[in-house]
Amino acid sequence: MSVRLRAALFDFGDTLFYSPDGGEVIAAEAGIGRPEADRLWSQIWTRSKTPEALAVGRDRSAALHRQAWLNLFKPADRYRPGLSELLYERVMDHQRWRPYPDTAPVLRALKRRRVRVGVVSNIPQDLAEVFESHRLGGLVDAFVHSFELGLEKPDPRLFQAACRRLRVAPRRALMVGDNQLSDGGAVEAGLEVLLLPPVPPGGRRGLDRVLRFF
Repeated sequence: MSVRLRAALFDFGDTLFYSPDGGEVIAAEAGIGRPEADRLWSQIWTRSKTPEALAVGRDRSAALHRQAWLNLFKPADRYRPGLSELLYERVMDHQRWRPYPDTAPVLRALKRRRVRVGVVSNIPQDLAEVFESHRLGGLVDAFVHSFELGLEKPDPRLFQAACRRLRVAPRRALMVGDNQLSDGGAVEAGLEVLLLPPVPPGGRRGLDRVLRFF
């Protein structure tokens, strides 16, 4: 690269943290086998990342978030009434989410290299407490949440806001995410973008690739 990068922005879900196993919840509460439960969960999670699902504006408030996800979880109610509500409580409580095993090491490495770090997330709640509970709060310099600004990725203004908080020009920042539709919006904002391929929940995320940029 001709321009030296000075900041790394990260998506939260499926990039730095992974969700509880929805298939496990479905199997336990609906009394069905794991293969069937896992297929249903995979369908729900995949649908949640489609353009249609992302277009409803679910991360602009807690109420919108709850309603949108209950609609996505509704197919589970065929197996047990009220299972959609239970999935929302068990899976979408971000205090239950866990960092990938390489999240902390990579964030610490960026800190040592004096790279400014931000988290940019479509989410209806403040993530600072989640990071603090995993002793990661001191490794993040700024959080930008969709509900705060009334905007959602891929709106370039969300990425630009993160760059302003980190006091770095967009062309000197890298956005790291997992979704080309939402995280890819950083390109329009003038950032470099790194999209990571899917990995099994709890597996190494491949975040060490980020260090090659700094």
